[in-house]
Amino acid sequence: MSAAEPRRPRTGEAPPAAGPEPAPLVAERVTRRFAARRARRAGGRDVVAVEEVSIELRPGETLALVGESGSGKSTLGRLLVGLERPDAGEVRFDGVPLEALDRAGRRRFRRRVQMVFQDPYASLDPRLTVGGALREVLHVHGLARGRAAEERIAALLERVGLDADAARRYPHAFSGGQRQRIGIARALAVEPALLIADEPVSALDVSVQAKILDLMLRLQRDLGLGYLFISHDLAVVRVVADRVAVMKGGRVVEIGSADAVYRAPREEYTKALFAAVPRLPHST
Repeated sequence: MSAAEPRRPRTGEAPPAAGPEPAPLVAERVTRRFAARRARRAGGRDVVAVEEVSIELRPGETLALVGESGSGKSTLGRLLVGLERPDAGEVRFDGVPLEALDRAGRRRFRRRVQMVFQDPYASLDPRLTVGGALREVLHVHGLARGRAAEERIAALLERVGLDADAARRYPHAFSGGQRQRIGIARALAVEPALLIADEPVSALDVSVQAKILDLMLRLQRDLGLGYLFISHDLAVVRVVADRVAVMKGGRVVEIGSADAVYRAPREEYTKALFAAVPRLPHST
């Protein structure tokens, strides 16, 4: 699959059901401000990175979050995974605000919602082998030890397209695409339902991007994963998205099915954003 190729239709697959069961991860009117000391360019005023954003994530569906640099995409992702706390509004997991989760609830949240970073090398401990990094995750969450852990590590590496021998090597020995596969394997180790993927292919060559996107789509199909796919690359987004949310100045200015947003964007900002991308794919 080319990263510039429109998404292949999922033959025989119905759109995500909108039944009575609530989405497991919901942001409701979340706002995040940064203090003046972190925003000197703004003349000493607080900067509103995210303002009154409401979205929900469901297993089996990809919500793509797009917008220009500084639009608030990554901050929203960090709010959803609990790395940032909102100044207003709330993020709920299984109906409970993150701040109100008890110890068991926080543990379950950390297992069910994982993050895949733009730079997997920065998030991997260079002192640990790949096997060591995966083993650490399994131990912390009480999922496997000893031979069971080794078997699980081998299965994780195979699932993301790496040989079991990769477990004995250190992160510096791998290419960028391989490191991203390792980052995905580490996220999968705890059997999550949702992945927050922040620019997961933007640092990779186009040919490698396509392979990682194929992997992510296959994992979604096989495991029923839900993705928040944060990206500035609208051609890449067209490959993976079920729904698209467009951010500008910290707000979601447009949200809808990928086909609807790409075929007939309503907002002038969305139209301008799409028009600025060369060779943007069009559905027929």
